[in-house]
Amino acid sequence: MRMSEGVEWAVHTCLNMTWLPGGEAISTARLAAFYGLPAAYLNKQLQALSRAGILSSVSGPRGGFRLARDPESITLLDVVVAIEGPDEAFRCEQLLQRGPGADPATDYRHSCLVSQSMRQADLAWRRELAARTLAALKADVERAHPDAPALVANRFLEGKR
Repeated sequence: MRMSEGVEWAVHTCLNMTWLPGGEAISTARLAAFYGLPAAYLNKQLQALSRAGILSSVSGPRGGFRLARDPESITLLDVVVAIEGPDEAFRCEQLLQRGPGADPATDYRHSCLVSQSMRQADLAWRRELAARTLAALKADVERAHPDAPALVANRFLEGKR
């Protein structure tokens, strides 16, 4: 399974926003500069996160984006679905309908063992992502890289105040 680069940037962006004091908003330009991305590309991901209720948009000279919910209530699946959409990774095209002895009236998505196996794998992947919150990821990063919160906050906020 391959996800777009947008998922990676969306997860990193949400994680970095957990370290901003008081839920401070950060501009698309600052976020894009942090990662060396074109602002328009990153803004597309931020807008998708905003539509999904993960981020909120703040207008004005100190505007930008901030987390709309507590990190404990944002799962990695929420972020993936916001960027990639809700569709399953495997799309059964019902090839068995075109094979020998096929019954055109049968919905092979439910009886095909290939389709069932792929659906089970997709569900397991989604369960794993749904069980992992942004808060848990934040805690893991802070254990592995204790300086990360201060480095991120300082980088985003330098020159802003």
